Amino acid sequence: MDPLQQVLDAVRISSGVFLDAAFTAPWCITAQVTPEDCQAFDAPAGAVIAFHYVVEGALVMELEGQPPLTVAAGEIALLPRNDRHLLASATGLRPVAADDLIQPGAAGGLATIRHGGGGATTRIVCGFLACPVPDNPLVQGLPAALRIAFAEPATGAWIESSFRMAATELAAGRITSPALLARLAELLFAEAVRAYLRTLPEARAGWLAGLRDAHVGKALALLHARPAEPWTTEGLAREVALSRSAFADRFTRLLGQPPMRYLAAWRMQLAAARLREGEANVARIGFDLGYDSEAAFNRAFKRHHGQPPAAWRERALAGAL
Repeated sequence: MDPLQQVLDAVRISSGVFLDAAFTAPWCITAQVTPEDCQAFDAPAGAVIAFHYVVEGALVMELEGQPPLTVAAGEIALLPRNDRHLLASATGLRPVAADDLIQPGAAGGLATIRHGGGGATTRIVCGFLACPVPDNPLVQGLPAALRIAFAEPATGAWIESSFRMAATELAAGRITSPALLARLAELLFAEAVRAYLRTLPEARAGWLAGLRDAHVGKALALLHARPAEPWTTEGLAREVALSRSAFADRFTRLLGQPPMRYLAAWRMQLAAARLREGEANVARIGFDLGYDSEAAFNRAFKRHHGQPPAAWRERALAGAL
């Protein structure tokens, strides 16, 4: 298994498809995935990645501070940080809120939007991918928007054709469950990240550059997949077939921090996600993340988040964080 797939498995990405929308030009809406959109899929609170697949026609997507992005039939737009955005038949149109147009689906089916001025038709299927860690470094390292063109050879051909067929069938009402499409969206997200990694300059630093590096990428996959292990820099260096000094220098240069500091921060992100879920007790969470006592976990958590885990969870569940 490649490092990217191991990281994706470790962060427990889930997904759902919730909306079938048909527009006729001219049209323009504001859109953003909401907790209500995810609620029916039992998605974890945390990072949300929105996506729009264009089944028919074309649209223009605009994000604040970004140039407009044209997405045509057979292409998908990903918004890794779920930023509020405009979807339209053309630029410069007055938007209406998508939430005001949504109609509930019949018998548990997809919600729908039917809106526009009667001109050329654009049909899209909308969904999301979610993971329980809000500050997931993979998501944070991606640009605000990604467009995947199925004609590009970088994307797996079988995933492309399967997604296209499932989306078309779903939009036509011939598939009653969107579960297959949601799973294919997860695979397409992985392909989109791989394609983006190939565009990064060789001199680029940062988390995604580390993932692309053969040695550091393997180390990141190990840390994300097995965060509770008593890793040391020496142990990771052996796993990736480098000397301790060469590995430490390479990891620090690309990620801006030493391996053990990165591991400590990743454990704290996982701990915060588990605490938000509100189920496991503090000692159990600490043990699951590699701390040999509740006191050690409390100290590490307070050092990172500024307060003990029990107090932090109380505030998080009350909506104060």
